[in-house]
Amino acid sequence: MVSFAFHTVPTLVCQLDCALDTATHCQRLGMKHVVVVTDKGVTGLQLHEAIVYNLQTAGLRVTVYDQIIADPPEAIVIAAAEHARRAGVDGVIGLGGGSSMDVAKLIALLAHPEQQQHLATMYGVEQVTGKRLPLIQIPTTAGTGSEVTPVAIVTTGETTKMGIVSRQLLADVALLDANLTLGLPPAITAATGIDAMVHAIEAYTSIRLKNPYADLLACEALKMLDKYLQTAIHDGHNPTARQHMLLGAMLAGQAFANAPVAAVHALAYPLGGHFHLSHGHSNALVLVEVLKFNLPKGAHWYAELYSVLDPHCRGSDTEKAEKLINRLEQHLVDSLLPLRLRELAVPESSLSLLARDAMLQTRLLQNNPRPLTQQDALGIYQSIY
Repeated sequence: MVSFAFHTVPTLVCQLDCALDTATHCQRLGMKHVVVVTDKGVTGLQLHEAIVYNLQTAGLRVTVYDQIIADPPEAIVIAAAEHARRAGVDGVIGLGGGSSMDVAKLIALLAHPEQQQHLATMYGVEQVTGKRLPLIQIPTTAGTGSEVTPVAIVTTGETTKMGIVSRQLLADVALLDANLTLGLPPAITAATGIDAMVHAIEAYTSIRLKNPYADLLACEALKMLDKYLQTAIHDGHNPTARQHMLLGAMLAGQAFANAPVAAVHALAYPLGGHFHLSHGHSNALVLVEVLKFNLPKGAHWYAELYSVLDPHCRGSDTEKAEKLINRLEQHLVDSLLPLRLRELAVPESSLSLLARDAMLQTRLLQNNPRPLTQQDALGIYQSIY
């Protein structure tokens, strides 16, 4: 008998222009004064304006907070929560990429009038106590899946990140509207799309909490992302490709929210922390080499994933697994992302430091199909230098 628990966002809407009906969901949740949590990129492109107009036309008060930055540090989270608390909001809307949606989750907790818990005590798994405000998530990139995950990542020091994992962080509603992603630059499309593919792969191969429901989602996500990624990169105004990328990223998010990610993410975090590379790009850099490292223990799972992409493929598990790796490598090449650390101003002298910091990600490494040592991590960084 297979035993598992599966948790996700209760209301999902995947439809062009669905963000223009955000007010209906706010009213159903009892919101009267909402804070829209976003960044300068979103407000600079005026992506928020139609949503704000919809909310105000429906009689809701709206506060727009656009001070979120990539890899948000604790100070940003605390300042955002204080702003929302002072404004007296009773609901939160995350609008943007993973950073904005992660901060929106934490604002929903920290700005609740009865919340007494401090941010510093929330890190780890299921350490959150107390209530949160109603929360709606609207992604503007197809990658992180943060709209359906119970995870928020915060930069806790100069170069370190920590995760808060709690079912309290699952939103009430996620709205997937590809019109908010049309024209996203190719490099961002590529990095976020590869990030979503990593989520699907690592959820399927997680040795901890792997389950049939997450497997189904991961397989469907990978198939969809594999089919539409290159079109979305090179034809950025294609609504069909964009909507499928959003859906694929969401499905992958649901999968890894319940069967967590592993060594690819563990090795990616130090690259973002030390050199401010985007999370998706960091994942893309280490993806292929981590999969090669995992082959002795994970080939059967990689073979199953490749069979999803090519049902008529023949060969051994190892041969199919290698074909999966080759296919992903081709996606990376076609995505035109720099794939060598030396191209990204990462000094060779820092590789040992990166390997040491990767080993701090025990929450992630425990899920990897094959145990990974600091020397193994160093070898992977060296291979992509």
